[in-house]
Amino acid sequence: MNNLVIMKDQQAVTSSLQVAENFGKSHRHVLEAINKKIDSAENSAQYKTMFVEGTYKDKSGKQNKMYYMNRDGFTFIAMGFTGAKADGFKLKYIEAFNKMEEQIKTGGFKIPSTMAEALRLAADQQEQLEVMKPKAIFADSVATSHTTILVGDLAKIIKGNGVDTGARRLFQWMRDNGYLIKRKGADYNSPTQKSMDLGLFKIKESSHVNSDGVTVVTKTPKVTGKGQQYFINKFLENNSVISR
Repeated sequence: MNNLVIMKDQQAVTSSLQVAENFGKSHRHVLEAINKKIDSAENSAQYKTMFVEGTYKDKSGKQNKMYYMNRDGFTFIAMGFTGAKADGFKLKYIEAFNKMEEQIKTGGFKIPSTMAEALRLAADQQEQLEVMKPKAIFADSVATSHTTILVGDLAKIIKGNGVDTGARRLFQWMRDNGYLIKRKGADYNSPTQKSMDLGLFKIKESSHVNSDGVTVVTKTPKVTGKGQQYFINKFLENNSVISR
């Protein structure tokens, strides 16, 4: 019963998956109840602020629809659940919402200020909330970040989350899989067109004067927030080992 409520976009929320599981309901029926609220002519705009659509992967790897819901959305859905057991779960959810909202309000819940903190928060939540699926949380943590990091720093974060790798092996993997240019030359280790089109990297250019008095321009690939989400998800989905 841990983490009935989590933080998403600095708001206390739960999910349709959690509600279905804890109240012993079919997830399909919970989705139908939410869709009915959203599609209703009266107050439909308000309902749309209570429920945010998301996705999760089932055991076969298929992407399926789910919803995140805030306290008001949960109240509308759960009010139709009756019985002593249902009432007990409602009280637990109310308590969980209260605690999370208080933590957010008072600062007891630390909002991530760095990429490492965001990823660590996501990893902690994934360990305690298996049903929510870790990749969605990682995506929420880093997808919209404007912070870019070096490939070596990305390797450390990935390794810290259980995937055996290092900077050299990650560079090699990225070259072998078409994310960085492996052809020796001035563009060696630069992002490929594929990577740039996907928004996975930005290029940092710097210059210095060498001992011969020649100005040398160097290009360093830096991983964007979207790229961090992309690569972390890719390796953590199967707990991959990056060889070489």
